[in-house]
Amino acid sequence: MRVLVVLGHNRTASLCGALAGAFAEGARQAGVEVRRLDLATLDFDPYVHSESPRQQRFEPDLLRARDLIHWAEHLVFVYPTWWGGTPALLKGFLDRVFTEGFSFATCEGGTGYQGLLGGRSAQLITTMDTPPLVHRFIYRQPGRNALARATLGFCGVGPVRSLVFGSVKNASPAQRLQWLLQARRQGLRLQHGRLTRAERLGRKTGAWLQALRLQFYPMTWVAYTVGALAASPAGGVFANPLFWIGYLALFALEVATVLVNDLLDFQSDRDNRFFSTFTGGSRVLVDGSLAWREVKAGIGLAGLVFALASAWLLALMPAAAASAALVLLGALAVLAIGYTAPPLRLSYRGLGELDVALTHSIGVLLCGFVFVGGAWHDPLPWLLSLPLLLAIPPSIILSGIPDLQADAGAGKRTLAVRFGQRGALALALVFTALATFAALVWQWFGLAGGAYAGTAYAAIPHGAWLAWLLRQRMKSGQPPGRIDGLMAVSLTFLLWFGLIPLVRLW
Repeated sequence: MRVLVVLGHNRTASLCGALAGAFAEGARQAGVEVRRLDLATLDFDPYVHSESPRQQRFEPDLLRARDLIHWAEHLVFVYPTWWGGTPALLKGFLDRVFTEGFSFATCEGGTGYQGLLGGRSAQLITTMDTPPLVHRFIYRQPGRNALARATLGFCGVGPVRSLVFGSVKNASPAQRLQWLLQARRQGLRLQHGRLTRAERLGRKTGAWLQALRLQFYPMTWVAYTVGALAASPAGGVFANPLFWIGYLALFALEVATVLVNDLLDFQSDRDNRFFSTFTGGSRVLVDGSLAWREVKAGIGLAGLVFALASAWLLALMPAAAASAALVLLGALAVLAIGYTAPPLRLSYRGLGELDVALTHSIGVLLCGFVFVGGAWHDPLPWLLSLPLLLAIPPSIILSGIPDLQADAGAGKRTLAVRFGQRGALALALVFTALATFAALVWQWFGLAGGAYAGTAYAAIPHGAWLAWLLRQRMKSGQPPGRIDGLMAVSLTFLLWFGLIPLVRLW
């Protein structure tokens, strides 16, 4: 392991200097490689004189400091807390060194940032005259938060541990000696690795939650539940085990789908410069937080759960209904996995948007209807799903715009790639109009048992807002890039077509 100890005190012969030495001694005893950087001995201008810090000439000592930061796997900052924050020397060092292109990158178009110092952890060791409990609970640790979260965390460094010693002015020599021994023990702990067992577990858990992309599951549950409520209006759906077993199968299938997408879309995700919460995959493979073998194992486990839940569901259903459920589950599995997986690879053939619209509307809604006893040929689930089917494409089409260049380079033929940004915006506009018109017609004529009653009152103004934003984007002539605001408006437009029928049928 490579450890860089940065002393941020103006005097090397200080308590902070002694703490830095004690930590380094413990770390060396732990068998790690340690280098030390005393900022007070560096020759550099701590002030930013140019418009951007990266435009200013970097002194040789700053270039060496950058090389050391790149070299290190674990960064240790030792400094006094003055006026609730870091000393001006350390702040000036951070201002000059942690510049764009070195510690972070701005996404093209100026929307969003990416930390460039990932894969590193950090330790903060600070002294203060303020009692540590007062600093933590009354002042809320402003200096620690600024360095750990707004600086290191922003640049991708994590986890960031903190060790606080105080009150210095009231400390006896014996107390100071205990602090030095504690700093040494902290360095010695590196013999067990940069991360504690709890931190490793937390990082891995966070990576899996990121890989699952849980933000997209609620709409599947809503559509599935709408279908089930339509088949069982008496209100016994949630007490029916078939409902929950069926949803377990669909949940596992969705997990397998997003993991397969991450695996097979790796090239596109890696090259994507405009990734966000909505687009660009989960990025767990791109940033290395999960290994390929782990994602493959996750796909296998999700597939196994899907198969077992499906078998359990079919065993509990009457024979006649089970055959229809089997066909539905099989078709849904083929379409879901076939979004990126060969031989279908629908997203590479310009059919991915249609695939998502079908599976997340009539696909899951019909499953909910059939699993709890409805007949697949009953017109009700089909009528329920059509407005939802029309409301999904705007979001799916728009999600291809930030990915356009990366998808084109990877050979994907999304609608955004096939028709360009302007064509994709036009298609999203058409489907927004169709969905809004469907909401009006379904409400006007009381179709689908009146489940869409009142939807038009929400969908018409929301659809008009979305259409206006789409037109503005078309007129702007902006190149493809992140469109988070537009995506948020299109996704919330979609919600009306699920939530209102859900409330009406509940």
